[in-house]
Amino acid sequence: MSAHSENRGTLYLVPTPLDFGIAQDTPLPLAEWLPAETLATARRLTHWIAENAKSTRAFLKRVDALGGLAEPLQAQKITELPRAAHKKGDHAPQAEGDAQARELLAPALLGHDIGLVSEAGMPAIADPGSSIVRAAHALGLRVVPLTGPISLMLALAASGLNGQSFAFVGYVPQDTSERTRRLRELESLALKTGQTQILIETPYRNAALLQALLQTLHPHTRLAVCGALTLPQQVCRSALVQDWKRKPPALAGELPLEAPCVFLLGR
Repeated sequence: MSAHSENRGTLYLVPTPLDFGIAQDTPLPLAEWLPAETLATARRLTHWIAENAKSTRAFLKRVDALGGLAEPLQAQKITELPRAAHKKGDHAPQAEGDAQARELLAPALLGHDIGLVSEAGMPAIADPGSSIVRAAHALGLRVVPLTGPISLMLALAASGLNGQSFAFVGYVPQDTSERTRRLRELESLALKTGQTQILIETPYRNAALLQALLQTLHPHTRLAVCGALTLPQQVCRSALVQDWKRKPPALAGELPLEAPCVFLLGR
């Protein structure tokens, strides 16, 4: 018999649009971001493990508008990831976190399919959820990633930087001296190995990070910034640091720095 018992549910990794938290008069239809199979799967699921229950309900409300949910929104069973997964991340194996993840997957052992969802984009990539995926594999559950937007990959493709070797390094320190040290460390690695370094920041700190990058990086290092990906106001700019400094209007409003942005550096 297969390791995946026939009476067990499947864990689906359900991507969501990248417009979470971005003010828009009229959100674009989900069908412009998510393919039919992803939407069909989301419609039939009734059990969810979420980064944020409120944003998941908002997402399901939009899914419901496209054709109805298997159960009314009020009857959807949505469980949030533990607080520690939000604050400290859950990507590194940790006994307590992995045990909690197994508990959250209990409905799958009873035959219910479960959707794992983050606030925006693909769960478990630059967002919590890895502990759930590890636990699913440990329990012998089938894990199926669905198709949808992943901001890191979209930005990498649009950057002109090395897409054969790259690393996502998450956030850099907020302290000025520590941030400078970290950026120089990442730049040295990128220039020495050719490996693209990908980082992100909380939107209200995007402008400060961009300023720090321009002040810290060497003139011939390539810097790319992609903001508001998949949205009408999206902008991707990629140039040598010296060219950014010659034409810096991005700091004056040409880049949507108030929206989620992905920063990439390399050669």
